[in-house]
This record gives sequence, structure tokens and C-alpha cells, in this order.
Amino acid sequence: QVQLVESGGGLVQPGDSLRLSCAPSGRTFSSNAMGWFRQAPGKEREFVASISRSGFSTRYADSVKDRFTISRDNAKNTVYLQMNSLKPEDTAVYYCAGRYSSTISTTALEYGYWGQGTQVTVSP
Repeated sequence: QVQLVESGGGLVQPGDSLRLSCAPSGRTFSSNAMGWFRQAPGKEREFVASISRSGFSTRYADSVKDRFTISRDNAKNTVYLQMNSLKPEDTAVYYCAGRYSSTISTTALEYGYWGQGTQVTVSP
């Protein structure tokens, strides 16, 4: 069972940037598509971004398009989420997830393993 560990969350002000990182413990995920999801208090978990195995294909939720960038470094076995121009509505627990497939997906049910999440709080 692959376990993912997220890092990089924190408390920032509106307009600031953060970079989240995600790495597996014990196994490589260079053959898998990866994604980021988030869950705000009282809301369902929602898709944020996904990246294919090669890194050439990406997809974003409309709410984060042009502000967030997903990337991966397969040599370092790490996936990143660069978040710029953060807004209070971006406040949530952010989860990294992996698929047993090379292609991207926006559906949480299509991801087979998850991290425990990292808190991102955007507040004045």
C-alpha cells in the first residue's frame, strides 16, 4: 500500500503564494497519474488539479486555473502544487492522491491512495 505525505501548508495572507509537496513513503509513483484535492469545513472534497504520468497533461478546476500549477519531478518522486494569488476561499485541507493509471482524472473515486492532508489557511 502506497502512502503519501504532503507538506508545505500553512497560514498566509490573501495574495500570497504557497507550494505544496507530495511524496510517497516506500514506493515510487513515477508510473502513476497524481492529483490534488481539497476539502473546506462543511463542504465535500473537491478536485483541484491532476497530472499525467509523463507530466505533459494537466487539468485544473476552474476555480484555480491560472493561479495554481501542478508539476512533478519523477526523479525526485515528488509532486508539487504551486499556489499563487491565494484567496480566502482557497482555505481547506489539501490532499495528494495517486491513481493506478497513467492518465489524469478529476474524480476522487478513481484515485487509489491518498495522503492525510495539509492545512492551507488564507486569512488577512
